[in-house]
Amino acid sequence: MTATLRNLEGQDEASILREIHNALHGLKFGAVEITVHNGQVVQIERKEKFRLQPPSGKHA
Repeated sequence: MTATLRNLEGQDEASILREIHNALHGLKFGAVEITVHNGQVVQIERKEKFRLQPPSGKHA
């Protein structure tokens, strides 16, 4: 897991929505968690899950 520090202080609503959109982009299975402190978005966390399927015709 990697963390990227970004300065959200003073960002307008459009910038925050763009960050949320980026976190959702391409996500097939998982979650996006938005942390708010004192009415300000302070963290956006993306958790992605990869679902593996056995090859067709074979049983696990």
